[in-house]
Amino acid sequence: MLQPKQKIAVYFFCIVTITNLVSIATNLQLLHYAAKPLLMPVLMVLLWLTVSKVPNKLLLLSGLFFSWLGDVLLLFENRHALFFILGLISFLTTHIFYIIYFLKIRPKQTSLFKKYPFVPALVVMYGITLTWQLFPHLGNLKIPVAVYAAVICCMLLCSMHIYNRVNYKAAICYITGALAFVVSDSLLAINKFYTAFPYSGLLIMLTYCAAQYFIVRGYIQQKT
Repeated sequence: MLQPKQKIAVYFFCIVTITNLVSIATNLQLLHYAAKPLLMPVLMVLLWLTVSKVPNKLLLLSGLFFSWLGDVLLLFENRHALFFILGLISFLTTHIFYIIYFLKIRPKQTSLFKKYPFVPALVVMYGITLTWQLFPHLGNLKIPVAVYAAVICCMLLCSMHIYNRVNYKAAICYITGALAFVVSDSLLAINKFYTAFPYSGLLIMLTYCAAQYFIVRGYIQQKT
């Protein structure tokens, strides 16, 4: 059950998310520039307001901070290619913090992968297939994008790895968040490097906001 202050933060996050989506749909650049940088700070406040004995909150807060930095940098990617590279590094750092957070969860229960060993293979195959399709179009970004794809797939695997190690609601939130992050980044990569498609901005931002929210919600739902 969310506390009143947490509910306010959730409502505000929904308002900012909707505002940002409207700005993309209507191509209102000033509104987009105002709304997008507010997304992660609101989730950071939500996480900070969560009183819990679950350890390593700072790792998630750090991940959200670098996501905020990536959001701001990508606002200017059309001005210089360096902004996209720096944004990529920022989100790469976010995934590393999330990976560390997931790996630090070490209860006695066995990993989901012992029961379903084919799951890691599916995730790896997806990452390789997507990267292979994009590779001819990446130019000088071949290595950075390949590294990023490997790291985000690793983050997804780590979220699945802890499925049996936290309560059901937390596990579902973590995996949903990680999956949504993979979808968002995949859509972004396809739209940027392979072929542009309708409503790409809306779909990328919607899945991104859902990803970050569900990862934070996973922490809220988790119990020691």
